Amino acid sequence: MSRVIAGLTVSLDGYFEDADGTFSALYSDFEQLMDSAYMKASQAETGAVLMGRRTFDMAPDPDSYAVDYEYQVPLFVLTHRAPDREPRRNDRLSVTFVTDGLESAVAQATAAAGDSAVTVVGGADLNRQLLASGLADELRIDVMPVLLGGGRRLFDGLSVDRAPGIRLEKIGVEEAGPRTSLSFRILR
Repeated sequence: MSRVIAGLTVSLDGYFEDADGTFSALYSDFEQLMDSAYMKASQAETGAVLMGRRTFDMAPDPDSYAVDYEYQVPLFVLTHRAPDREPRRNDRLSVTFVTDGLESAVAQATAAAGDSAVTVVGGADLNRQLLASGLADELRIDVMPVLLGGGRRLFDGLSVDRAPGIRLEKIGVEEAGPRTSLSFRILR
């Protein structure tokens, strides 16, 4: 059965963006990361990707996903409105814009992933929604050894409707270049 893996990269002081709204300091290792065993394992376990529209729109050209995106699997983009033009596809990667809510996006991504994982790529808001609604099975936080000193924190504004707190069980710690990846199972 597929599992939904939420998560994001944060600074050691817990920010996913600096005060200027950028996150480049968190990906100073990007080229090294793309060629790492950590990334290859993530790619191998991923059968579909779930992302928010703002994250999707960060690509200068939406057609580039079909050319060089690190996850060549079906992408499901949670959005209020689909774009006028469908982005390019290939035999492994397709893009589906889901406009009928989070549960539908998770259901579609899970169906596409089959027995593989649904990896959540970007979107602090999307990650918070998944955690608050109980739709994520795992949480992976990559910590970069940098102090941003301000900005936006991943868990600020997390509203937990289903329980007074989200309980986690640590299932792994992995070094990937300068970053440390912390993996947790979300207990229900």
